[in-house]
Amino acid sequence: MKCVDDFRLRFGKQEVVPIIIGGMGVDISTADLALEVSRLGGIGHISDAMLPTVSDRRYKTKFVSEKQKQYKLNIQIADKSIVQFDLEQVAESTRLHVSKTMEAKRGDGMIFVNCMEKLTMNSPRETLRVRLNGALDAGIDGITLSAGLHLGSFELMKDNPRFRDAKLGIIVSSLRALILFLRKTARLDRLPDFIVVEGPLAGGHLGFGMDWAEYDLHTIVAEVVAHLKAENLDIPVIAAGGIFTGTDAVNFLEAGCAAVQVATRFTVAKECGIPEKIQQEYYKSTEDQMEVNTTSPTGYPMRMISTSPSIGAGIRPNCEAYGYLLDANGRCAYIDAYNAEVALHPDVKKISVKEKTCLCTHMRNYDCWTCGHYTYRLKDTTHRNEDGTYQVLSAEHIFKDYQFSVDNKIALPNIDPAKKI
Repeated sequence: MKCVDDFRLRFGKQEVVPIIIGGMGVDISTADLALEVSRLGGIGHISDAMLPTVSDRRYKTKFVSEKQKQYKLNIQIADKSIVQFDLEQVAESTRLHVSKTMEAKRGDGMIFVNCMEKLTMNSPRETLRVRLNGALDAGIDGITLSAGLHLGSFELMKDNPRFRDAKLGIIVSSLRALILFLRKTARLDRLPDFIVVEGPLAGGHLGFGMDWAEYDLHTIVAEVVAHLKAENLDIPVIAAGGIFTGTDAVNFLEAGCAAVQVATRFTVAKECGIPEKIQQEYYKSTEDQMEVNTTSPTGYPMRMISTSPSIGAGIRPNCEAYGYLLDANGRCAYIDAYNAEVALHPDVKKISVKEKTCLCTHMRNYDCWTCGHYTYRLKDTTHRNEDGTYQVLSAEHIFKDYQFSVDNKIALPNIDPAKKI
């Protein structure tokens, strides 16, 4: 009976354990988590979501307060078109986060950065250009293009000295999306180094409509693998979404995938950025609390725990400080939803906005509890303490359970001596 450790993901002469930890923002897939996975021989992700905000928290910069001060007179104005990011600060926050992570890297694994196209930042093309090239310049091993078709992203990097050196990949949820990407980038004579096929059970934003339950990861993976074979394209395919055990992973590896990308089980790792109090909410969650809704201003359906404080919250938009989802015209679906509720209830001090959520503020404050479909199974991967809480795991324990487990088994951790069971 095979385990994940019987396989390897190969990039040329380099081999890594075929376990990739998916990028989770905002700073949920932390540098600490990525570094630990790299030390263990796999591939860890950091996220470039809201990096000026992350930089302020981790490196004591003042990018957010400076931006808020600059645009404070615009707070009561619905039109946010003048609220622009300083591109030099975007570049500096990227350089800081990536370079400091890479300087601390140990082991034979790799560290990638997850880059969302839907992080439009009131200037989609230019901010994306700065983020992508900033990560390359700071020495990142690879970039995973996510949350969007990224039809122009390779073009934005083509003049970078590391364009053909770094590992560049794309997340797709259909063969059609992959074909569009390959056609668009063909003239650059630069194929992606890997393709992540993300299914409907993944966490956070989904590449499906609200009919997501009609799709199946195994089917999409088989279509992609068959297409690449027919086109004589030797590009590693990585399955993602709903892979909860080592046996789940082996099933995809034996079906032609080069690796798997996982994330849900690492949301309760000590190295993860989610505060432990909220990790306990993940442990306590039940299957009927796994909700896919359309509250994200990005337009993508999003999976989260139904008890997330962000759902129905009516906080005032804070685009002057954040504004990461403002489109090229300075618009955000949450601003429209918020203003509509205020107009309907002018005398109500605390309104509720159910249609959309202020994703920037809630993700920054860990109040939007995005999750994979099998989050409700996390309680089965650990011990319950005498006080009713659950033992938080190390990333190493989770990684090695994926790497070596067989027969759908999940290894429980050693009991924490500081906790009573």
